[in-house]
Amino acid sequence: MGLFDFVRNMLGGGAAKDDRRNRPRSSVKRGTQILIIDDSTTVVTMLRRMLEQNGYEPLEAFDAESGIQIAKENLPRLIFLDIVLPGMNGFAALRTLRRDPLTAEIPVIMMSGNEQATEQFWAQKIGADDFMKKPFSRPEVFARVDKLVKGREG
Repeated sequence: MGLFDFVRNMLGGGAAKDDRRNRPRSSVKRGTQILIIDDSTTVVTMLRRMLEQNGYEPLEAFDAESGIQIAKENLPRLIFLDIVLPGMNGFAALRTLRRDPLTAEIPVIMMSGNEQATEQFWAQKIGADDFMKKPFSRPEVFARVDKLVKGREG
């Protein structure tokens, strides 16, 4: 953006042509369900708001056991699954989801605030479709959602 565009934007002259707000938004079928399984209310709230703003219907669970039950009952299009959870951890939850014919094909993005690359390795070895480190950005979330949800529509 040049100086002229910057000044125009500051004075309320509108967004520049290449501004992200002018780009076409990804189309999503309203009400597409995405399950968030994380014991952090902050992470769940942040993801819920992002998803709702883009037309998704977020489902929430704060532990693996209730998350697995919600997944079986609702069959969401995607699951965000934290690794460190109270009770059953995310790895055990992922194994359970992959072994159940109802949930075996649902894409799963594992999440962790731990910087250890071994978590990413094990998540993918067990059958996760993607891995996302916390904290994460909105563009990172939707790049992954678009790849896994829209990539399977077709």
